[in-house]
Amino acid sequence: MIKSRSTKIGDWIIAIFCLLCVLACLLPVLNILARSLSSAQFLIKNEVLLLPKGLNFDAYRIVLEDSKYTWALLWTAMLTVVSTLWSMFMTVMCAYPLIYDNLKGKKLIMALIIFTMYFSAGIVPNYLLMKELHLLNNPLVLVLPGSISVFYVIIMRSFFFGIPDSLKESAELDGAGPLRVLTKIYLPLSAPVLATLALFYAVGRWNGYFDALMFMSDRTYFPIQLLLYNILNSISSVEVATQEGFSSPGLSETIKAATVMFATVPILLIYPWLQRYFISGVTIGAVKG
Repeated sequence: MIKSRSTKIGDWIIAIFCLLCVLACLLPVLNILARSLSSAQFLIKNEVLLLPKGLNFDAYRIVLEDSKYTWALLWTAMLTVVSTLWSMFMTVMCAYPLIYDNLKGKKLIMALIIFTMYFSAGIVPNYLLMKELHLLNNPLVLVLPGSISVFYVIIMRSFFFGIPDSLKESAELDGAGPLRVLTKIYLPLSAPVLATLALFYAVGRWNGYFDALMFMSDRTYFPIQLLLYNILNSISSVEVATQEGFSSPGLSETIKAATVMFATVPILLIYPWLQRYFISGVTIGAVKG
């Protein structure tokens, strides 16, 4: 098929736009990587852009040898796994009953679920609630309050609706109950949406720090992002800078960059494993031409 001139121009415009989007995402990462591998003297002079100068790995050595960094990374990984599994369980258990027409109060339940998307109590009531539930400074406060997303429940429910009812009806005729239908039919056919939502939940938990900042005071349970938050803000606080072990402005900037890479790379490594499911999952609701 021969493309017209206007089509070719449109393709070039789209390609250039996509390239600019890639550069906008990639260049900051390359800058941080270069800063983490550069000597402190070049960072002080602000001479590092995309390539490291005075190549050294001192910042990574300091980060890896410091137990608070390695423990924060390990704790965040465990927290992400547990939180993601729990969130997926809650999402499936909430979305699955809503596909049954004979569910009593279905419309009211959906209205209440959607209501929470637009209205929330706010920070102070949430803090008071966590206090009354004795969850302050408790690791469970990093898992339970954010264990479900209404938007993801709606996505899961929409995907379940796309599965032919004939499969469910045939299983029910064979004597299968709702849970068996879920585990034998719906979940095996829902791999794309399950992988996509699991990725979203995992990234959200890995990057989360505000809940720990609000509800946690024990540094033992600080996730890596909260530790990173303290490091990046240490430049304005001599007390925090001393606590984090910074001895000079240049070394401080190098450790900051190394810690950013230290906290970013692990979650990036998950994408290649889930890419084919992710592509299928994000096209849910698309219309074929």
